[in-house]
Amino acid sequence: MRHPSLPTRTLSQSKALLNGCSQIFLQQHPLCGLLCLLAIAVAAPQLLGGALLGGFAGGLTARQRRYAEADIEAGLYSYNGVLLGLLLCYTFAWSPLLPLLIIASGGISAMLLNPLLQRSRQRQWLPAYTSPFVVLSWLLLVIAAPLQLAPAVAVNSPVLSVDWLNLCAAVARGLGQVIFLDQPLAGLILFAGLLVASRRAACWALFGSAAGLGLALLLGWPTPTALAGLYGYNAALAALALSQNHRQPWAPLLGIVLALLLQPGFAALGLPALTAPFILACWLVQAARRSARRTAVE
Repeated sequence: MRHPSLPTRTLSQSKALLNGCSQIFLQQHPLCGLLCLLAIAVAAPQLLGGALLGGFAGGLTARQRRYAEADIEAGLYSYNGVLLGLLLCYTFAWSPLLPLLIIASGGISAMLLNPLLQRSRQRQWLPAYTSPFVVLSWLLLVIAAPLQLAPAVAVNSPVLSVDWLNLCAAVARGLGQVIFLDQPLAGLILFAGLLVASRRAACWALFGSAAGLGLALLLGWPTPTALAGLYGYNAALAALALSQNHRQPWAPLLGIVLALLLQPGFAALGLPALTAPFILACWLVQAARRSARRTAVE
């Protein structure tokens, strides 16, 4: 059996990683993924190594376990690893244990995703989305104390007033917060990446972030949190995901509202929300649609 040459393997792995970065935003586009990495490099360069390491670990694990090559090259086994690498570098200070945790969690995320992916295709299960990332993140945050992981140095955010400039910046931050970036410039770069991949997806993501911000302010939720984009990113992801499979606008609109309303519940449970509200919102909308279809058939 002839094995691919080193340059060919490197190119394939690099493309898979770039696709994995774009898959965080439910796209499959290497240039979109490259712009995601550029946003990280510009806004938080200290997170870039973790993102690359986690993504490579997920893809390499998938290859070693001989998962479908098309799925590997599409970045489906890399995006959870990218997110885990970002989370660990964002949350904890550097230590020799940190890269080992990134590699291990990136690999495990690929192994968790594979059966979920197969059941989604063969048995019509609901999509996995970023559920491996969320579950592993909660576990890692629980074991951080026993592992003696020191927290990263906190950066104080400036106090922002509610004006048009800060509102527009908050919408951009809502896109950036998907990958732990709070700089408006990062959000604009990510929006450019989405535009390259799909103008429709870019518009829905921007609308989702704006709607999450607007609804949070209308509900009287904490203004600093809203202006930081933290009520926008789950709404943006829900809009992205549900606009792909539903041509009618009601599905992404409902997903936006659900993603926002579900978010405070995780704080009440003592859990970081991460992307869990987006996942649950999409599952609820899709489950309701399937139930309505079955009822209509009967």
